[in-house]
Amino acid sequence: MILDQNGNISIITQEQATIVELVKKIQESYSKIKNYNIIVVLTSLKPLGQEDIVEFLQISNIHRGSKKSFVIVNNKIDLDLVPDEIVVVPTIQEAHDIIEMEEMERDLGF
Repeated sequence: MILDQNGNISIITQEQATIVELVKKIQESYSKIKNYNIIVVLTSLKPLGQEDIVEFLQISNIHRGSKKSFVIVNNKIDLDLVPDEIVVVPTIQEAHDIIEMEEMERDLGF
């Protein structure tokens, strides 16, 4: 797991471990990143299925419940299989755009 800070965004990149291992690592280091918007980049992994994305559901719900964004970047998944509670986009730029829009919504009280 590679963790980069970019302003108010933590970018987590996974290259080799499984999704389950990655989710465990995120949970273990969550206290360090809980105050940041989070982007999880999964573009270098094999094609993902619905069961892989659902692994992030709990941490996504907790993070979004604390008024922070949680976005997964992957261009190899059928977005129709992704639960509505999880935000998945195909590019890092779109992840930044989503975070910007969600921050505006939070500022406006939505």
